[in-house]
Amino acid sequence: MLEKCEGIVIRTTDYAETNKIVTLFTREWGKVGVMARGAKKPNSRLTAISQPFTHGYYLVQKGRGLGSLQQGEMITSMRSIREDIFLTAYASYVIDLTDKSTEEKKPNPFLFELLLQTLNYMNEGYDLDILVNIYEMKMLNVLGLYPVLDHCTVCGSTEGNFSFSIREGGLICHRCIEKDPYHYKVSSATIRLLRIFYMLDLSRLGNISVKDSTKAELKQVINAYYDEYSGLNLKTKKFLNQLDRFKDKL
Repeated sequence: MLEKCEGIVIRTTDYAETNKIVTLFTREWGKVGVMARGAKKPNSRLTAISQPFTHGYYLVQKGRGLGSLQQGEMITSMRSIREDIFLTAYASYVIDLTDKSTEEKKPNPFLFELLLQTLNYMNEGYDLDILVNIYEMKMLNVLGLYPVLDHCTVCGSTEGNFSFSIREGGLICHRCIEKDPYHYKVSSATIRLLRIFYMLDLSRLGNISVKDSTKAELKQVINAYYDEYSGLNLKTKKFLNQLDRFKDKL
């Protein structure tokens, strides 16, 4: 049975001499794998629409096992992402995080829209570090993680000076700080942005200007939280960190 979906190419794997197995993250079906026969041939009608990051409409012959990609209509190629090593690295991490955090054939229209908006913003030249931080914060719920960002995790207070406690799983106020000697001392701007990123409707994102020192704090806290609770060990994240160090030397 032929069915149409809107999808983003999140992974491709060569299969035999001329075929590809294409993993799509779709609005309608969630994550699905499809066979794109002949897609490795340069003159194939499936070549362009099976490139990583591509957003389009796809016509799939569904069956019991792997579906068969029959044709597609490209909406955007995300060309800027594919042509820039830094953009490719950031987008690859976001896609890898999505891939490793989701199961097959479980629709999540909210996550599809979040991924699509994030890639579009990257393609349009928005701040990559901020986009990744927002995406990471919003992926926490998908991973079953719920950091406490609106009150102290120990006493419940909403007032005071706050730090971030990995051990306690969220904010910790100055009165309870001795409960975690390994807390992260961060600025009020970092605390505010963690809350905003967690709750923000990404479609309403404007031009956010963030100081380098605040970016460093955001990255430190989010990375530590992921390392402690997510169970993920992504090569794309390690490469991104290496690229960041290289970028700092430029």
